[in-house]
Amino acid sequence: MKPKKDPFSSLRIKEFRWFILMRLALVLACSMQFVLVEWEVYSITKDPFSLGLIGLMEVIPAVSMALFAGHIVDQNEKRGLLLKCLAALVSISSMLCLLVYSEFTEHLDEKIVLWTIYGLVFLGGIVRAFIIPSVFSLLGLIVPKKEYPNAATWSSSTWQISAVFGPAIAGFAIGWIGVFWSLVFVVFSILIAIGALFQVERKPILNQKLGEPMLKSLKEGLDFVFTHKTVLNAMALDMFAVLFGGAVALLPVFAQDILKVGSQGFGILRAAPAVGSLLTMLIATSLPLHRQAGKKLLTAVFGFGICIIVFGLSTNFWLSVFALFLSGVTDGISVVIRQTILQIYTPDHMRGRVSSVNSIFVGSSNELGAFESGFTSKLMGGVVNAVVFGGIMTLVVVTGTAVVSPKFRELDIEKDMENL
Repeated sequence: MKPKKDPFSSLRIKEFRWFILMRLALVLACSMQFVLVEWEVYSITKDPFSLGLIGLMEVIPAVSMALFAGHIVDQNEKRGLLLKCLAALVSISSMLCLLVYSEFTEHLDEKIVLWTIYGLVFLGGIVRAFIIPSVFSLLGLIVPKKEYPNAATWSSSTWQISAVFGPAIAGFAIGWIGVFWSLVFVVFSILIAIGALFQVERKPILNQKLGEPMLKSLKEGLDFVFTHKTVLNAMALDMFAVLFGGAVALLPVFAQDILKVGSQGFGILRAAPAVGSLLTMLIATSLPLHRQAGKKLLTAVFGFGICIIVFGLSTNFWLSVFALFLSGVTDGISVVIRQTILQIYTPDHMRGRVSSVNSIFVGSSNELGAFESGFTSKLMGGVVNAVVFGGIMTLVVVTGTAVVSPKFRELDIEKDMENL
């Protein structure tokens, strides 16, 4: 009889607890800021396509800089590099505060304010290209390899909860304290992340090929991803699912123009996936999500697509809330499994590059999904058609992956861990 697994084993590591606090505060700040910028831009333009442009402004630098950033991360000490990135985020967020402060912008043309916001989002995308591989690599240096599944579950669950609670908090905060003070809170949250990161010691650079030519280094990272089908399929599946299921980018339109529930209703809609993700976190550390992980991942993403279709078709506020709640549950399961796959199957010396490739596949698909939703809403004559189309395409992608990749469908992380 196997001994009962400790669901809190990785949390007993002091530095990992500080890491979790850092990630919680950082993702909370970034996800809040994205929603606050969405609300402000839509309030200025009243054009759904402008919401898509926000995603595009972030995804262009994030994708174009990703491989270069992965090379830099693998060649440098992770904690110090991450501290520099967080300092840059503080500067960007502080400037966004000024751009939504009425006394500062009252004499500025709205177009100037709008395009300056887009510019700051673009700079944030550059910084994010370095943050993603730095965080992923640092996690692998804090916990021992045997703790990777548990640590990845806590880390990805923390990310998931912050990523959906942040928008929910932002939605409520808009009505309670306004966009300006909400962005001030964002700056404060990033400062908390910096304080937590200072509690983590500097880590050794495990890459034995320091000074390796960048092109050779990048080729090695790409070759690893494209020759290891487990990693590739996990990345590709989530990329297309999130890309086509990016309905939440259009929530300001649903809240203001379709469901007509205002900022308070917007907050509830944003909170619904957060509650679902919280439930995922509570069960993921105890239930064996890593056993038959391939089937569970495919089922979760399929369920996510169904939820998006229901949300798009719904004209009832509470049905929309329930659909988004279930989307949070299914998306949370997907994130936990995928992050565990990446941590388990990625060598230490290549974590930066592999994480950067993942950010191209998946990490940027949220913003690209926002652009896709905004674009298809224009192309298809409305946001409802765009959301339903995205959900249907998610189902097509999942079905196709299950059919063409039987080995991935039978993936069992728990069995693979026993062989490490």
